[in-house]
Amino acid sequence: MKEYRSFKAFYPYYLKEHSNKTCRRLHFVGSSLVILFLLAALWTSNSWFFLMMPLSGYAFAWVGHFFFEHNKPATFTYPVYSLIGDWKMFAQILSGKIKF
Repeated sequence: MKEYRSFKAFYPYYLKEHSNKTCRRLHFVGSSLVILFLLAALWTSNSWFFLMMPLSGYAFAWVGHFFFEHNKPATFTYPVYSLIGDWKMFAQILSGKIKF
């Protein structure tokens, strides 16, 4: 695997690894749940919602990769760039730049 030294260089690879529409949709659902669990945790002061944030985010993403994209999540090799990529892709889906 190529070594990426910047997020700018990494992001085209990240998008290629998320070319399957179902995989992107599952990422979007997982990221949406992360936001909802964060809001629920802050609203209710129930710390269990904080635990649900990474569980829901990763569960949906990994199902997308293993069953639809058929590749290994970039999180395993580039955890920080992958997390940034998740949120950039989420924003680009919301803005319509990436098809949902």
